[in-house]
Amino acid sequence: MLDARALPKAELHVHIEGTLEPELTFEIAERNRIAVAYPSVEALRAAYDFSDLQSFLTVYYAGMNVLRTERDYYDLTIAYLRRAVADNVRHAEIFFDPQAHTSRGVPFAVVANGIREALGDAERELGVSSHLILCFLRDRSAESAMQTLEAALGDRERIVAVGLDSAEAGNPPSKFVRVFERARAEGFRAVAHAGEEGPPEYISEALDLLKVSRIDHGVRCLEDAALVERLRRERVPLTVCPLSNLRLKVVRRLEEHPLRRMLDAGLLATVNSDDPSYFGGYVGENYARSAAALGLTTAELQTLARSSFEASFLDDAARRRYLGELEALQGGPATVSHAPTV
Repeated sequence: MLDARALPKAELHVHIEGTLEPELTFEIAERNRIAVAYPSVEALRAAYDFSDLQSFLTVYYAGMNVLRTERDYYDLTIAYLRRAVADNVRHAEIFFDPQAHTSRGVPFAVVANGIREALGDAERELGVSSHLILCFLRDRSAESAMQTLEAALGDRERIVAVGLDSAEAGNPPSKFVRVFERARAEGFRAVAHAGEEGPPEYISEALDLLKVSRIDHGVRCLEDAALVERLRRERVPLTVCPLSNLRLKVVRRLEEHPLRRMLDAGLLATVNSDDPSYFGGYVGENYARSAAALGLTTAELQTLARSSFEASFLDDAARRRYLGELEALQGGPATVSHAPTV
């Protein structure tokens, strides 16, 4: 059986703050002389028992309170990239949440500079390419999102797109139309979390109102047959996160995860880790456990890996290079196609 971790792949849905392991939390807290609300690494990890998205977010935002300096953001980012390389991630498109840091008094530049330095070192030393995606917190105001966008305008060299994350229920994409219009006018691409806790209509809103190039999560699309047909026809990428869906009770058992049905429906699905420190597995673990639970074949795993490059914001030359690595494993030609950009 193919070792899914060994497949060359891209990761398109990972929140850098969600890669903060308990061990690093305590290390940074000690360095910054910040008290952690839990007495030990084991006690903190034991708190990762979530009932839904909001229960996770409460722990998630509390955890990132230790992050204060450029070194902290560097250490966080380089630790994730080393783990990703161990899973043969060749390219990563990484979310970060500036508002969660600036609201604590950490300047935008401190966050961005630390992350950027790590991305550069990882490309030179580990051979993994990367892009940054700035996410707006949807449970905050559109005005706050616009201020964050304006702070990011000087960082367009590394920030390839804007996104939308955090508590989905009651915070539809339509709330952020003006912000995304401005972002697209400034040259950013767009993605959005939709159809995880929110209804399928949020997926349609993200496509029609925010003009996104891909949907993050999107697992509830299967509730709407017309939407499924549209996603299939337009080749809209879906960045699916199986272990996240399991830990947040979107599905009761991994064997019930909709990834199998999404593939059978001809959707451009990819596999990703979301917040791997909190959800029990990095991207290789998501591939391996999904394969075991859903009976994915070698060909289907290779399709998922191919789709990850096709759905990325890589240029055609880089996409062709990475697909060539897959071709070498498969023994057949790699076709270079990708989702339409908006």
